[in-house]
Amino acid sequence: MTNDELIWRIAGGSGDGIASTSQNFAKALMRSGLNVFTHRHYPSRIRGGHTYTEIRASADPVKSRGDGYNFLLALGDSFARNPQQNAYYGNEEIKPLSENLDELHEGGVIIYDSGLLDASEIEDFDERVEENDWHVYDLDLRTMAREHGREVMRNTAGVGATCALAGIELEWIEELMTDAMPEKILEPNLEILHEAYDMVEEEYDVDAHDVKIPEGEHDEEQVLMSGSDAIAYGSIDEGCRFIAGYPMTPWTEVFTIMSQNLPELGGISEQVEDEIAAAALALGASHAGVKAMSGSSGGGFALMSEPLGLAEMTETPVVLIEAMRAGPSTGMPTKPEQGDLEHVLYTSQGDSHRIVFAPGTVAEAYTQTRKAFKIAYEYQIPSIVLYDQKLGGELVNVPASHFDEEPNPSLGSTLTEAEIEDAPHDESGKFSRFRYDTPEDNGVAPRSIPGQKGGRFLATGNEHMPEGHISEDPENRVFQMDKRMRKLEAIREELDGDGVNNTEVGDEDAQYGFLTFGSSQGTVEEAVERLNDDGHSVKMLGVSEMAPYPVDQVTEFIESVDEVLVVEMNASAQFRGLTQKEVGQYGEKLSSLLKYNGNPFEPEDIVEGFEVNIVEDDEHPHTRTKFVPAAGD
Repeated sequence: MTNDELIWRIAGGSGDGIASTSQNFAKALMRSGLNVFTHRHYPSRIRGGHTYTEIRASADPVKSRGDGYNFLLALGDSFARNPQQNAYYGNEEIKPLSENLDELHEGGVIIYDSGLLDASEIEDFDERVEENDWHVYDLDLRTMAREHGREVMRNTAGVGATCALAGIELEWIEELMTDAMPEKILEPNLEILHEAYDMVEEEYDVDAHDVKIPEGEHDEEQVLMSGSDAIAYGSIDEGCRFIAGYPMTPWTEVFTIMSQNLPELGGISEQVEDEIAAAALALGASHAGVKAMSGSSGGGFALMSEPLGLAEMTETPVVLIEAMRAGPSTGMPTKPEQGDLEHVLYTSQGDSHRIVFAPGTVAEAYTQTRKAFKIAYEYQIPSIVLYDQKLGGELVNVPASHFDEEPNPSLGSTLTEAEIEDAPHDESGKFSRFRYDTPEDNGVAPRSIPGQKGGRFLATGNEHMPEGHISEDPENRVFQMDKRMRKLEAIREELDGDGVNNTEVGDEDAQYGFLTFGSSQGTVEEAVERLNDDGHSVKMLGVSEMAPYPVDQVTEFIESVDEVLVVEMNASAQFRGLTQKEVGQYGEKLSSLLKYNGNPFEPEDIVEGFEVNIVEDDEHPHTRTKFVPAAGD
């Protein structure tokens, strides 16, 4: 993190409009020419409970949340429980101020709403302010908002005060508000924005601190997107026109975006009674000739195990989305973790043949979701997109040109009626849907769509003969199993030819390496850049292809360095375990850096983990991560 960036944290209670205010503010900063990256922290409650959103804004590209932050807008929790009624949770009203002080930088700025918060309730507040040279502004935003008719407008007043203190031009905020707000609430919001801005400029020395917004300019048009947006729009652009699901945090965002858009495109969205039904409906829709998807989070995805196995056995293409959260069981529903990797790879019955992508960035989430559909329908195999609450909820600016790729409505390896006529059939006239001798020798027997002349066959979850009749014949079993597994070899060859799904950063001759997957990728990338700037010799490989695993690429990476630190957000080192299983050696080279406290890695966590445990040349307050050494150390 550099000194010429603003890292703004807005804190309040769930239901206080923190998410929408921060999203609009981030969009305004992006439009002003800055690169932005947001991080959300929220409880699993509809209303009340401490929540905050962090916006990191810089003229330079940003790939991660920062280490701490430098500007706090604390609005208080207007839905807080009474501490006398439920002492377990303490004084929730004050938490948006009291629980956000530990990570505030020296010299940072605090605005707090004195209409709701009383800083004197924090025992050592004044001492900490003096010790850290914080610049504190107690503004009665609540009363100001009530005078304008709506208490929720204290958020807008807080943004106005922020702009005055951070040197942000109001024109970007005004433009965004004009685009986003209905006319009946636009005018009072513009009034309170200016009132708060003018009050701060008139009553305070706005240059008493050094926390100011940088200036930036984009070379091309940018869009502000989350991983959930990217997965949904990638699905739509790749031709998906059916989704079935049941709400479950954090998967719900993808389901909601799809449900809002599909009807306008002639598609169908169905909310059903449970996740078994959801996956089964998607499977049925795909069988009937439409690109289809379903998904859930960990507990709901567990119920999809049986339909997933059915998709594998019947060779029916489908895309499933799995949004990880901290488990096991209900766990921590709104906190990020990468603990479902093994669950997604191995759930269902027997030998699995499925594709699993774990995108590391918002841009990759779009590209790899499209790739998941393409492979699913070309190879008649279920594809899974694995992500977590961090990637799903963080907002990042992405060049609009990234989404210029043409739509793809193709159903992949399907036959026309003329082609079906020339294809193999049995004596009864049934189409040999599951023929052994696939045309391309890649395990893919082209399929018919129900209703096509000459395309009739049987589809069953039992092992079956080429026409679909149930069979327990040993020779047939081996033919069918080998045919299905052969797809993975062909897919691996195709992915190796693409060379675009796994991200390498750093000098190819570096001494040390980092391996990571999924949403930790950007944070590791920033840590690598910092370590190299500090004179270390490091590089990174962010792996998105979980199955089939990129054995050759990972092997080459591991062999090129002395030691590898594997970074992941879980307690059992699942990605390290997968890597050792797939490459079959190198256990003495692979150490783990793990974090599983409900918060994602910050770059400094990784810098500390490397310097303390790998090169042993520094002492840090290393408390938030766990280091697991290489075998034999």
